[in-house]
Amino acid sequence: MIQIVRGALPEDILDRQEQDLGKYESVVADIIARVRREGDEALRYYARKFDGVELDSLEVPREELLRAEEEVGEEYLAMLLRAAANIREFHEKQLEKGFCIKRPDGTVLGQRVSPVARAGIYVPGGTASYPSTVLMNAIPASVAGVPEIIMVTPPSREGGIRREVLAAASVAGVTRVFAIGGAGAIAALAYGTESVPRVDKITGPGNIYVATAKRMVYGAVGIDMVAGPSEILIIADKTADPALVAADMLSQAEHDALATAVLVTDDLGLAERVAEEIDEQLKVLPRREIAEKSIMNRGKIIVTDSIEKAVEVSDAIAPEHLELCVAEPRNLFDKVTSAGSVFLGHNTPEAAGDYYAGANHTLPTGGSARFSSPLSACDFLKRTQYIEYSAEGILGAIDDIVTFAESEGLSGHARSAARRRR
Repeated sequence: MIQIVRGALPEDILDRQEQDLGKYESVVADIIARVRREGDEALRYYARKFDGVELDSLEVPREELLRAEEEVGEEYLAMLLRAAANIREFHEKQLEKGFCIKRPDGTVLGQRVSPVARAGIYVPGGTASYPSTVLMNAIPASVAGVPEIIMVTPPSREGGIRREVLAAASVAGVTRVFAIGGAGAIAALAYGTESVPRVDKITGPGNIYVATAKRMVYGAVGIDMVAGPSEILIIADKTADPALVAADMLSQAEHDALATAVLVTDDLGLAERVAEEIDEQLKVLPRREIAEKSIMNRGKIIVTDSIEKAVEVSDAIAPEHLELCVAEPRNLFDKVTSAGSVFLGHNTPEAAGDYYAGANHTLPTGGSARFSSPLSACDFLKRTQYIEYSAEGILGAIDDIVTFAESEGLSGHARSAARRRR
């Protein structure tokens, strides 16, 4: 049964960010170096080694994406289109605009906002299928106006990619798709090969090797974040349904044995009923083995003196997903300061955010919601500042520039400004 604790915040929940990526770095560094050195040949080698497949071509023909839309069937395609429309609507609201300041002396300052030229999105694959990841990464890039969106995803043992993933890529506006995965795919996106174009930003989740590779190529290319195992925290009061709370906790526990599922409540009776429900629902869950390990190792039910105290616990944890299963969720939401995405009320399961509502499901984990944000259209935008002084404007600023530069001991800076005196 899941552990029930009173008041105290377990240290293992606060320390969940501590992933030991160091022990993977030498392996990943070798993979990156080989891809940079050998290009496509290295990618074919790693496809044989890790995916067990011989690839004739790394790129998936465009016709396959269009054909996949037909092959998934009308009902599935219609669902993808509805989800895509929701995601697009949400992310269009995030777009930034540039600005321009004009001063009386003729000085002009401003900021221009423009998309990166090329984005790369990583989609986990092989035996798994994550069309939702395609939509959540490619649509924000498309909304931002990125001209080229390059998707990489590991092939199956047969060398192909699931139809659902290709259909999602077509719907989301992906430009090109490559059947490559792992750290090698990240290296290809970061540095380019004969077939794979170099991108400006890489987004998307992956295993520990992918996460390590993203961290190691950062600087040569931008990345979204280094994400850890999935998390859910539920704040619930006596109005919550124990069966629904348990189901929502298990929805994240089934992701990964290292996933974190936490309930914080001021009602001991609810805590005990949720614990019983988790045990019952685990018996019929198809991914029981994974979920059970997660619940036993990382699951917790914390009983606090009040719902307000529960919010304090939640903010200290700063969860990836936060559900407010309480009578007045909007009032409680006003008190929350740190969470990746918040789900308000008894009718809003976290799964709605994973697939359909429209808000992004690429979220900060491991407590990083204290200082970082979900993936957005803005992640694919860059801001360029510009400054233009008139002859009058620079004359009025020279003395201050010279004083500032000389205070820092940088006489060359001071002289470059002073020479503009006329």
